Amino acid sequence: MEPKPTLRQVFDAEESVLLRYAHGLLGQRETAEDIVQDAFLKLHAHWEEVTHPRAWLFRCTRNLALSHLRDHKRETPMDPGREWESPTPDPEQALGKLEAIGTLQLLVAELHEDDRALISLKYHDGLKYDQISQRTGLSVGNVGYKLHHALRNLADSLRRLGVESPEG
Repeated sequence: MEPKPTLRQVFDAEESVLLRYAHGLLGQRETAEDIVQDAFLKLHAHWEEVTHPRAWLFRCTRNLALSHLRDHKRETPMDPGREWESPTPDPEQALGKLEAIGTLQLLVAELHEDDRALISLKYHDGLKYDQISQRTGLSVGNVGYKLHHALRNLADSLRRLGVESPEG
């Protein structure tokens, strides 16, 4: 088991991706910055209890963002600029999609390191099974088997959490 990173290392590695995630949920940069800052403050307060800081931060950011949206749903920005306009016509659908993506990111972050690496090689790097086999030393059949089971487990977990489609 690899050692737990320092809070500073987690901050350096996750701040920008959390800001993008929160901005996607909220549509307001300043509010997203506040939410992410609050998430890191909460992480600091619970540091000793947290075993998976990245997954914990995504879950915390999501919960804080959804609470903010619920508490401020009647507020309208004074100067809605074109910078924040979304091409998506239905905000509920967009929020559902972002929640589904966030949930998937949390589940992937909680996977065993080997499974995360295979999924990253396949879907992030776009490699074929034989290329993954060469990089990992696994047989092509074993790559397929492991990916199949990792993806099936992710799909089962998403269904248990109520995510039935890419739109949430």
